[in-house]
This record gives sequence, C-alpha cells and structure tokens, in this order.
Amino acid sequence: MPGNLTLDALKTAATKGEIDTVLVAAVDMQGRLVGKRFHVQNFLDSAWQETHCCNYLIATDIEMNTVQGYKSTSWQAGYGDYVMKADMATLRVVPWLEGTALVLCDLLDHHSHKPVPHSPRAVLQRQIARAKALRFDAMMATELEFYLFENSYNSLRDGFQKTGQIRDLQPISPHNEDYQLFQTTKEEAVMRALRNGLYAAGIPVECSKGEADAGQEEINIRYSDALDTADNHVITKQATKEIAWAKGHSVTFMAKYDHNRAGSSSHVHQSFWTDGKPAFQDSSDEHGMSTVMKHFLAGQLEHIGDITAFLAPYVNSYKRFTVGMFAPTKAVWSRDNRTAGFRVCGEGTKAVRVECRIGGADLNPYMAMAALLAAGLDGIERKLPLEPELTGDMYQAANARSLPATLDEAAGRMHKSTMLRAAFGDDVINHYHHAAMWEVAEHNRVVTDFELSRLMERA
Repeated sequence: MPGNLTLDALKTAATKGEIDTVLVAAVDMQGRLVGKRFHVQNFLDSAWQETHCCNYLIATDIEMNTVQGYKSTSWQAGYGDYVMKADMATLRVVPWLEGTALVLCDLLDHHSHKPVPHSPRAVLQRQIARAKALRFDAMMATELEFYLFENSYNSLRDGFQKTGQIRDLQPISPHNEDYQLFQTTKEEAVMRALRNGLYAAGIPVECSKGEADAGQEEINIRYSDALDTADNHVITKQATKEIAWAKGHSVTFMAKYDHNRAGSSSHVHQSFWTDGKPAFQDSSDEHGMSTVMKHFLAGQLEHIGDITAFLAPYVNSYKRFTVGMFAPTKAVWSRDNRTAGFRVCGEGTKAVRVECRIGGADLNPYMAMAALLAAGLDGIERKLPLEPELTGDMYQAANARSLPATLDEAAGRMHKSTMLRAAFGDDVINHYHHAAMWEVAEHNRVVTDFELSRLMERA
C-alpha cells in the first residue's frame, strides 16, 4: 500500500492550512531517511518535480563522515549533486508531525538523469524487475524489533557529553515481556501512538507486541510488494524514533545493544506470485512447496555467505548470532522451526513462504531484500535442487552450514561473489564492500570499555 495523498489533495490541504511542510526524503546506505523540509508551496511550485542533494549522502559512514576511497564521489571529484526525483506514489501525511507530509525519492545522476546504481532503492528495483521478467511479483514483509528505554535521547546525549559513554540505559520494562499484555499496557503511550500514526500515514500496520527481553518491542506491517515493504520499513523506523523522542523516551535498532540481552532482528518473509496466484504453493507436494519455491530457497542457502553482509552490516551485528537466544547460527532450512536460519511458514496454504531469520534490525531493507532476491532468483534460473530439510535443534547441528562469524569475513565473501557481481554490478559491490571494510577498520582502531576493564590491571 503506497502513500495516501495525491498532489491535488496536497494542494487542497495546503490551501486549508492543514499541511505547511513536506519532507522530501531519500534513503542512505544505512537505510535512514535523508533530505529536506520544503514549505508546501515551494514543493507544489517545483520541488515535486525534482530537487537536489549532495552525492556524498551515499558515501558516508553512520556518523556522516566523508569516507574516502569511493569511486562514485570524493573530495577530488568535488562532491557534486544527485537529483532527488519524488516518487509521488509514496506521498503521505505524517500524523505524528504537525502539518507535515512526506514523499520518498529516487536518486538520479545529475547529468544523465539515470538512476544512481548504488542507491538502495535502485538496487532493489533492479532485482524486482528481474523477477518481473520471469513473471514473478516479489512479495515480502519484515518483522522489526527494537528496544524501548525510559531514558530520553536528550538525557543520553547529555551523559555521553560528560563521560564519553552511554550508561545506565533503563529498558521500559523490568523483565521479559514476550506476548505479555499487562506489561505492554504500560508502554502504550509510545506503542499506541506508533500503531495509529503509521496507520494514518497509509502504512498498513498489523500489530505490535512485547518481544523476548525487557523493553523489547516488535512492530509488524502487512505483507506487500517488495518495494512497498522496504519503503514502509524505513518510514516505520523513522516514526518509531520520532514518536519515542516526542514522548520523552528513546529506542535502539542495534542488533545487539547488550551481550546479556536478546538481539533485535528483522526477519524477512518472502514469496512470489504470478497473475494473482501464489507461485510458491503446490498442494500436491509433501510440504506444499512448488518447484519454484524449492529452487528459490536453494539459491538463498547456496549464497547465504555471500549476502550476509547485507543482512548484518555492522561489526555489532554478528554479536546477535548467539546460541539459545532465537537468533540463528546455522544457514539451513526447516519447517516452522525458529532455530533455523530459514524457516518455511504457512505449510499447506497459499501463504506458504520463506522466512529468513538472519537479518538484524540494523539492516538496510532495500539492500537486504535485493540480496535475498538476487540469491533466490539465481537458484530459480539455475534450477538448483533443494537440500534435505534439517529438524530439531539447529544450534546443536555440528555439521550444518554456519553463518559468517564476523563482518570482515562476510564482506570478503560479498566481494568475491560472482553471483552478486552479476546481479548488482561490480561498482555496487565494490562500493558496499568499501563501506563494510571502513566499519571494520573503525571498530579495530577503537579501545572499548571491555578491553579497558579486562586488561588495564591484569595485562
């Protein structure tokens, strides 16, 4: 379900004084919204057709540092412009911000007006088109988890400025709240505002729930086409942060904010449809899985090491892969088994689908979904046979395929992947590999609290 506001409706709302600001947003490498706030009249006069942004927005790290070494832009090249071309199908009201609308943009080359190849939305659009050429509509959904804290962002910032550390994080609940309705009642000031805000923004929110640790939440948006799902995902993250901030709270989408706590995931549900019918369903099959579905899953299993860097993009991401905390450690498939990296859900129904449980809440949904599609489509094109299902506790499956243990390892697999280079192009893979290696280098150079407390006296 795309946006809920037309250009004519925006003109009417502007005339009535109901909307005075339009957020014109693109998506950066980290999956965040970046852009400008336009006065609504200027947007209606010209910016809805196009505006511009610095091309460094897809060549910085998470702290907006201008990382050198990218082919696409640099100080030497002068950091020129990209065109921000509004996708007017995504225009929507933003109920949690007064008098505000939002539109998502595609990034285009300033001279040729062609899509910027390494922009996340363009990467996903190419894989969607690839599936469409095979007569498949890619349908997806993400389950997004995060932690909600009593602390405000301002108090955490003030503490960091004084000590250089973020300390005394207080989850909004004192205990595991998985499915607990009484505990989540206490959190409704934020979560009710989030559900209702998203729904009023045209995002078909299904539900929220308490997750598997103190203060951990999950928000679920209805299954949709892949691009709409990625768009909904990034807007949902933005809304969660903004609503929590407005209520005096804070949230984190880190994959693992505390080694004693459960990690936060973004499971990705996937299926293909053709002419309105489920291409993954075969009622005559033992598990209700079509040949297409089996090839698709086989491709993802074969290439999981190559695409893990897009599912787990930071050094911290790999600390989530912990035995016994519902994050997978083995890239195998199983039916309705939460210890497997790939879970087949909806067995025997038209909703049969592949749930990839490997991604963390820190992933960029466009890049993660594009990588999953690329791997699955390769399996279909090559007609890869599906390996036997594994059952039982996958944590104890000694000979099963393991996930990469570090970002360094995963980035190396990505860089060498002939499948990804064929699907995304050399420049895109080199770009994201450079970003991953910068994250590794930044982590390696910093002394952590753990090192200091462990080694200062004892070493």
